Amino acid sequence: MPILPQRSEAVPQRAGHGGIIGRIAGCLVAVVVGAAGGGEARAQREPAIQREPAVQGESAAQGELASQEEPGGRRELETDRDSFTFAPTTTGAHTSILEASYSFIDNQGGPAAHSFPELLLRRGVGEKVELRLGFNYEAGGPGTVTGSEVGGEDIETEDESRILYGAKVETSEQQGWLPRSAAVLQGYTPVSGPSNQSTLVAGESFGWRFANGWEWTSAMRYGTGFEKRDSFSQWAPSSVVKVPIGERWNVHAEYFGIFSTGKEIPINFQCASLGGHVLATENLEIGLRFGWGLNETSPAFFTNLGVGWRH
Repeated sequence: MPILPQRSEAVPQRAGHGGIIGRIAGCLVAVVVGAAGGGEARAQREPAIQREPAVQGESAAQGELASQEEPGGRRELETDRDSFTFAPTTTGAHTSILEASYSFIDNQGGPAAHSFPELLLRRGVGEKVELRLGFNYEAGGPGTVTGSEVGGEDIETEDESRILYGAKVETSEQQGWLPRSAAVLQGYTPVSGPSNQSTLVAGESFGWRFANGWEWTSAMRYGTGFEKRDSFSQWAPSSVVKVPIGERWNVHAEYFGIFSTGKEIPINFQCASLGGHVLATENLEIGLRFGWGLNETSPAFFTNLGVGWRH
């Protein structure tokens, strides 16, 4: 900003109108000249401030990253419950996100499944690290359509509740064709039900955000599993495309599956889903997903309704 001239001394009361006008005109000329001269001098000694573009790289066609921050400088709200594919980001330092949802699964070969509250508390302990703690109760038939609950479940038809604990770490930021990514490691321990065996899931998600706001994110998880005394491995690939509609709405289409290795009767669970969410406020997300199985061993229909709240 221009440096304002010092306030002039009071004009003696005996000065005439011509003298007063002359003094005022002189001050105005001094201000204009000083502003112009000061602006030119500062332009010569200060480099121009360049704003970073919202999109890095040479062209949007190369799939460059748009800003992940809101106008106020805070990260935008990205929950893991919005889709089966978990977000390739963390909460941010000293920030908590609480997620909860209800899933209904209409199994073709058995009783329907109910899963709730699918509670997950994520707490940022650094810009790129978060701790995770959750709880869930599953009733009826087998199966899961929630990313935080994949792997480790007893596929017998039993009522069961268990706690979840683990951590998530951002492993890269998007630069050109290098995707943003995050790794998650979670343990599960039953607190009620027929089993007392703890299990483990590890996964990685990665994806790109384009200049028009579209996102393409994929993930792969590995989890231990068991059926009675038979242990086996589970793999869960997934991929989702998210499209913003205005400033608050977002819709997506997704594919995900759960497969097993080392099991006598293999698991082949494949689904497609559609969904979306609305940001009721910058810190409150409400979302709905629904989908269907792609083969005879997958559910005929499922739906998931949930919320995410940031503090």
